[in-house]
This record gives sequence, structure tokens and C-alpha cells, in this order.
Amino acid sequence: MEKYINGFKDAFLGTVDWTYKSILFDVLWYTNYFYGLLIISLLIWCLEIAFPWRKQQAIFRKDFWLDGFYMFFNFFIFSVAISGFYKLLQIGFLDLGITNKSLALFNPSGWPTWVQLLVFFVLLDFVQWFTHTLLHKYPFFWQFHKVHHSVKEMGFAAHLRYHWMENILYKPLKTFAVMLLFGFEPEHAYIVHFIAITIGHFNHSNIKITWGPFKYIINNPVMHLYHHAYHLPTGKYGVNFGISLSVWDYIFRTNYIAEDGGQIKLGFPGDEEFPKDFVSQNTYGFKTTKK
Repeated sequence: MEKYINGFKDAFLGTVDWTYKSILFDVLWYTNYFYGLLIISLLIWCLEIAFPWRKQQAIFRKDFWLDGFYMFFNFFIFSVAISGFYKLLQIGFLDLGITNKSLALFNPSGWPTWVQLLVFFVLLDFVQWFTHTLLHKYPFFWQFHKVHHSVKEMGFAAHLRYHWMENILYKPLKTFAVMLLFGFEPEHAYIVHFIAITIGHFNHSNIKITWGPFKYIINNPVMHLYHHAYHLPTGKYGVNFGISLSVWDYIFRTNYIAEDGGQIKLGFPGDEEFPKDFVSQNTYGFKTTKK
């Protein structure tokens, strides 16, 4: 029991210390997610201001500050809060004889770095695409995912507006996928994470980018806007589930773009009664089972 208590405490305090050192520039600059997130956000916000797709949308759009808080809460505060619990799981696996490498199907240590990163990127994105479809398909998960779809005006920070329960759903699946394929994250995994943050910010931004012929591979703001559409095609529980890559939607035929004017209504039926404040939104899924 003592090792569980110490493991929880060490992981929690370690994450707090890492976050604090990041704010003070006391970590390697290329692994500083605090300022990395801030710089990416400011860059894409400036592009929104300079090249707005929906020109009538205000610079400080509806829920701008709420989404800004979500961004730092989900990326840092909640990560600190749950770090100890993930350490408990790791210790539990070790007690069962399961290590990071014991489930791995491959040994990528001899692969070129770029191959490791590419496979890691594609693997994580598919896991996230699959998990995302589950969030829409099953009512229990949809109750939590409604927070993300309560966005009424799209902007970069809407990328990280999501219920804290989504961390509970996404992270174990991503961790298991990495353990199954690699056993561990590649040494330069931060490159993949920063690319994913940038693409995610772009996809939620008020910028019209389709990436030309690469639209069938890389997700884009036009495609993702329809993911947030209030009115979905008949019989669909969702469309355009891609996170960084659009290719999964084209492969599994969940792609849909009716037009690219950008003036569609966002949200979901009944969202006029959905909570507007952070606390109520993050307790919503536990209070109701209504669709």
C-alpha cells in the first residue's frame, strides 16, 4: 500500500513541478507545452483576425474567454489532477507483470526517427478518430461530448472545450494503443503532440483552409465545421470525426461537406437549454440522461 501512496504523491507533485518549471522557462524549450500552447494559440488567433472566414464574427467571439479557460484547464490543471491516478494504474500493471514493453507487437527502437514519429502520429490519430465516433454513437458518452458541441461560434480555443470525462475515455485507449504497438512513446513524441495541437486549433478556427489536394488526408476547418453542424444528414449520428487526419472519414464514409460558405448553424437540438457556465457544463453528464 505504501508504494501506491508514494507513487501517487510523487506523480502528482512531479506534474505540478513540471508545470511550474514550464511557466518559469526551466525546462527544455521544445518540450515546454505551456508556452507552446500559448504561442500556437496567439498565432492562429492572429490569423483569424487577419483572414476571417466568417467576417461578421467578432474577434472576441461568443464564449471566447470560457474556451480560453477550458484550454488551460484541460491541458494543464486536469492533467495535474489525474497524474497520480495514472501512476496507480502503472504500478498495478507492474504488480501483474505487465510492463511498457510486454504487450508491444513491434520493437521500433531500430526504426528511423521519422518513421517512428509518423507511425506514432497515424496510430494515435486513428485511436482518437475511433474514440470520437463512440462519443457520438452511444448516449452515455454523448452526454459528456455535448460540452464540445455546445460551441455556437467557432474559434481556435474551441478545440479544447471538452468535458473532463473525455480525458478519462481518450487517454487509456491512447496509452493502450501505444503499449500495444511500441511499448513506449518515441523520444521525440513532442513533435507529434505540437503538430496535433496546431492542426486541432486550425480546424476550429475562423479561417478557411482546405489544404488543396491534401484535404483527403489532413483535416481542415471547412470539414470540421460540418462536424459541429446543428442539422446533420438524415440517419447520421455524426460526420467528419477526424482529429488531425481526414483520411479515416473518407475510408469509412463518414465524410460530409454540403457547401463551404461557413454560415451554418452550430450546436445540437436542445442546446438552448444546455448550461452556459463551466461548472454546470462539467457536471451535466452526471445529472441527465436526456438526448
